[in-house]
Amino acid sequence: MDENVKKNYEYWCTSPIFDDATKSELKSLEGNEDEIFDRFYRELEFGTGGLRGVIGAGTNRMNFYTVGKATQGLANFINKQGAAAKGVAIAFDSRRMSPEFADTAACVLAANGIKAYIFDSLRPTPELSFALRTLGCTAGIVVTASHNPPEYNGYKVYWEDGAQITAPKDAQIIGEVNAIKDYAEIKKMTTEEAKAAGLYEVIGKEIDDKYMEALKKLVLHPEAIKQMASSLKIVYTPLHGTGNVPVRRVLKELGFEQVTVVPEQELPDGNFPTVSYPNPEDKKAFALALDLAKKIDADLVLATDPDADRLGVYAKDTKTGEYKVFTGNMSGMLICEYEMSQKKALGILPENGALVTTIVSSNMAQAVAKEYGMKFIECLTGFKYIGEQIKFFEQSGSNEYVFGFEESYGCLVGTHARDKDAVVAVMALCEAAAYYKTQGITLWDQMLNIYNKYGYYKEDLFTMTFKGADGAKKMQDMMDAYRKNTPKQVGAYKVLRLRDYKNDVITDLATGETVPTGLPKSNVLYFELENDAWFCVRPSGTEPKIKFYAGIKGTSLEDSAKKLDELMEAIKNA
Repeated sequence: MDENVKKNYEYWCTSPIFDDATKSELKSLEGNEDEIFDRFYRELEFGTGGLRGVIGAGTNRMNFYTVGKATQGLANFINKQGAAAKGVAIAFDSRRMSPEFADTAACVLAANGIKAYIFDSLRPTPELSFALRTLGCTAGIVVTASHNPPEYNGYKVYWEDGAQITAPKDAQIIGEVNAIKDYAEIKKMTTEEAKAAGLYEVIGKEIDDKYMEALKKLVLHPEAIKQMASSLKIVYTPLHGTGNVPVRRVLKELGFEQVTVVPEQELPDGNFPTVSYPNPEDKKAFALALDLAKKIDADLVLATDPDADRLGVYAKDTKTGEYKVFTGNMSGMLICEYEMSQKKALGILPENGALVTTIVSSNMAQAVAKEYGMKFIECLTGFKYIGEQIKFFEQSGSNEYVFGFEESYGCLVGTHARDKDAVVAVMALCEAAAYYKTQGITLWDQMLNIYNKYGYYKEDLFTMTFKGADGAKKMQDMMDAYRKNTPKQVGAYKVLRLRDYKNDVITDLATGETVPTGLPKSNVLYFELENDAWFCVRPSGTEPKIKFYAGIKGTSLEDSAKKLDELMEAIKNA
């Protein structure tokens, strides 16, 4: 066994810093060198968004000690900024150990003289973003692993604007976390001591009520909801996560009467017993919801992920009786077109409005922005960069945020939060369904209308997984190979330009001319192809995977499907 791994393992098994349950779990692994190696070959990395990993004992796992270390680093940063007085808001989802990890974070903050405002029970990630702004906190923490498998949990950090941390604060906080070399440096205080010191405040209903009011102010056509409230049939599943209460509440308060929740998936459960992968991007997660939809003849079927920041959608095609799946790009564009067209019709679309998206999202967004005279802004992958743009708009007065979305099933209507919000997305989509029903069309009909208007854009992605200690090197070698040997042709498409975001350069392959990307440095390669096609290669920031994204523009549903299949195959063989 590697000497450092062995030393770390023995330290965790014997040091008085670690509790008996941790030691017992680790001692049960004696002789299992592969498992011990995986738990101790590295520290669980505090990345640009925070932590994410498998729950368990060890330096490369999510546990009280790795969460405590992350929080101590955050507390050190907050205190050096002189921002302790404003406090930190904390939320958590339905995953195993989420309440306990949230309490650990609150107590470490309190031990550092920083007040924690912690929710009384599970809440959606976007409500944390809303809460910290409402309370005027300096930062926020969400304990969640989003849509990862059940064995995972995670920890995300937000700053005072309500968005996840971005440069330069992300690197500064990472530096503080990495500077902690001994778990003995983590300051401790019990929950009771923290409460007695006035540094641990439980929050709940008052924030919920304000959050609901903020959402309901965004409705454009309450009369359409009223007209269709009793006839629009909605099936919804929270996939055992945080969405059940807020989604049902907002739909009920808006007047929707025909909302049916999948009973087997209604209650929070960190084991996610009815799905292998609690992700609304996964068609298998919709099995129970679609069965229920067919029984009651629902108009639309909705699913939110465990922390309710992503929304998956199916809508009925009344001509065939089939339920059609919407990708994140499709649902994002549907909501975007609804919001912009109706705001324009109502005379409330701002002249200096902006549509913000990410580099791996649909190129249709640029066409929609042009149609409505909106500024079009592309960011790096990650909704935190969209949230950051809202902050920039407020600071400069340059633009007014109208809509933002990313391909991974996340969007934001309004500026009440600075992260993707599946609760407001459900609300906006149901409102759109009611409005279009008054026009005699379904959401699927409207999607076809959008394709006819802008073109048949279609996108997809695939991933390659690189597990184990040598996984990171393999991923880096693959990225280096693409940089050194840029393909001139991919399938039927000539490569026009390469955007290398790590080196901040866009290269015209025909002329060799270069210009800066204008975005923060990130290990991402984007290949602009002819005929509005593209593909992008990006290592995941949270998992040992490289993601390959691609998009094309076709002349029909069939044509776009064929072209995309051919491009994806060409990328795999490149």
